[in-house]
Amino acid sequence: MQKSRDIGSPRTASVALRLLVLLATLLGLAVAPVHATARSAAAPFKVLALYNGTWDAAHINFVHEANEWFPQQAAQNGFTYTASNNWNLLADGGVDEYKVVLFLDDLPQTSAQRAGFERYMRGGGAWMGFHVAAFTTEAQSWPWYHNEFLGTGNFKSNTWGPTTATLKVEDRTHPSTKALPATFTSSVSEWYSWSNDLRQNPAIKILASVDPSSFPLGTDPNQTWYSGYYPILWTNSNYKMLYANFGHNAMDYDTNTALSSTFASETQNRFLLDGLKWLGGAGGAQSPAASTSASARTAMSQK
Repeated sequence: MQKSRDIGSPRTASVALRLLVLLATLLGLAVAPVHATARSAAAPFKVLALYNGTWDAAHINFVHEANEWFPQQAAQNGFTYTASNNWNLLADGGVDEYKVVLFLDDLPQTSAQRAGFERYMRGGGAWMGFHVAAFTTEAQSWPWYHNEFLGTGNFKSNTWGPTTATLKVEDRTHPSTKALPATFTSSVSEWYSWSNDLRQNPAIKILASVDPSSFPLGTDPNQTWYSGYYPILWTNSNYKMLYANFGHNAMDYDTNTALSSTFASETQNRFLLDGLKWLGGAGGAQSPAASTSASARTAMSQK
């Protein structure tokens, strides 16, 4: 008579153990890619664009363009885009849920809005501003913004009419400009100059300026730049911010018809998208203000 197999024998136990190990390995291989995908799929960061949209047809046209172009780019570049003309979101804390704030064609006007924006930036918020977002002839009315944050002071002059410019990239190590060539042709814009020399401000890092090959810049002899130094793109090392001097399309003002597009330059668009991703924290970069705030919180917790 054949003897029954002893399922408790060392040999049988060894086979069972190997089977269990093989099964665990196979399960691990099946599950690991799912976890890896989940880890790599970071949640999109939230962008809020504030605008006025009620004055100057060229600025209004830029707002419409921006509110079409940015949403088209959002999903493939890892962000969501919300546009609002409610500037009181700065005053009541509604801005706090957004990683990045854009000023498309204006700047905060009330004391509560201004205080709220300063608090947001000092607390580690991120910002990108365009063209009119820096315009003022009364910098003393908000010195933190115009003199410290932007560094510009008052509006000094502008070119007319709107034209392209050859821009020289001065810093190709910054995340917003690392993919740009040494020089490139901008989209059409009116260009501003300022009362303050940004080169004298140690906190300001100029990323691109008008290349001398652009001169004369303008079509009206009375509003043309023939020489000089004109910053166009820059950041402030004390904050997570970027300013771009463009954002004013050429217009037929008789019919309010746009004759150009701010988003016509693919190279300039690369700056916008790379800059926005840097502001949104791509690569784990932390804003200077956020780093300072974290250090302060740590120091207070140790007291």
